[in-house]
Amino acid sequence: QVQVVESGGGSVQAGGSLRLSCTASGRTFSSSNVAWFRQAPGKEREFVSGISWSGRSTSYRDSVKGRFTISRNDAATTVTLQMSSLKLEDTAVYYCALDEVPYGQIEVAASEYNYWGQGTQVTVSS
Repeated sequence: QVQVVESGGGSVQAGGSLRLSCTASGRTFSSSNVAWFRQAPGKEREFVSGISWSGRSTSYRDSVKGRFTISRNDAATTVTLQMSSLKLEDTAVYYCALDEVPYGQIEVAASEYNYWGQGTQVTVSS
């Protein structure tokens, strides 16, 4: 069974930075597209950023462009989301998800992803 683990969440002041990391067991991780989603209380889970299995393609929702950067290391064992200039509206539980059968594009729909982590809380305060 594939296990996905996120880390790096915490509480920061508006304008601050956090770095989230995602790892997963097995060879599935290195051949999967990987995405970050987030969900705030009372709201739908939304796509934040994604990266292709090769690391050569990335995608971001408009509200985080220029502030967040997604990457994966050379061995494809870790996916990182570097978050800067954090805003109050970034407060949410952040989830890492794997699309183990990617057909090219990075999907923005949560239903397209096969494995999910437990989530890590990000809280931004003023």
